[in-house]
Amino acid sequence: MRQMKPVRVMAITSGKGGVGKTNLSTNIGIALSEIGRRVVLLDADMGLANVDILLGMYPEFNLSHVLKGQKSLNEVMLEGPSGLKIIPGASGLQAMSDLSSVEQAAIIRAFSDIDRDTDVLIVDTAAGISSSVVNFARACQEVIVVVCDEPTSLTDAYAFIKLLNRDYGISSFNIVANMVQSPQQGQGLFVKLTKVTDRYLDVALTYLGGVPFDEYLRKSVQKQTPVIKAFPQCKSALAIKSIARVVDARPIKTQVGGYLEFFVERMIQYGAQEDAA
Repeated sequence: MRQMKPVRVMAITSGKGGVGKTNLSTNIGIALSEIGRRVVLLDADMGLANVDILLGMYPEFNLSHVLKGQKSLNEVMLEGPSGLKIIPGASGLQAMSDLSSVEQAAIIRAFSDIDRDTDVLIVDTAAGISSSVVNFARACQEVIVVVCDEPTSLTDAYAFIKLLNRDYGISSFNIVANMVQSPQQGQGLFVKLTKVTDRYLDVALTYLGGVPFDEYLRKSVQKQTPVIKAFPQCKSALAIKSIARVVDARPIKTQVGGYLEFFVERMIQYGAQEDAA
């Protein structure tokens, strides 16, 4: 039997849309790839999967073809910048709990087969607090919540953290402040959120850093090229590289299942629990 190694599995999510979550997911993935990590990015926004659009890619196949047994995971993965691998999203993933036991075993095996070639799995979730988003976050070892300087962003982020904490016992969250005007503004957003969570919840928040809004970020989206590749020395790109280094330096939580097959097993289990409820 081959020796499996731990894989860092993290969800990047937000309470609301429009905070630049997918852009961050993609650029953090590339930044981790550039420091030597083998990174797979799963586009888990089932309604508006858009990682491929952000990168100017147009996949012929996606995860639904793996679920149906028509393609292997390696066959649907796209090669992105700096060796980043992308798994295009599909609405079929929401039906994971409806798969037969043979189909479930096949999808678990598909992910476990790539863990030997993977150091990090980034799960780019949809916005909001739908059951699909919650299940993805629960299945990951680490949860990164993206906020910006809008009242609804902080309110929705708090609601998401509260849901995961009170209903599912998740007590550790990482925060990234996006589109900030200054480092002080990013820290201020984190302090605001922490004051509320400290008062009402039993959670620990960790600030990973802030990403400034700059014109190069907008230009990179128009070019369908990640900012970290298009303008590697701009302020937002440098901030994202810094966040990636912080993430990479943290120990992997192997005690909660550090392998990709466990991530998929939990996804199926949580979907089944939801159906039974």
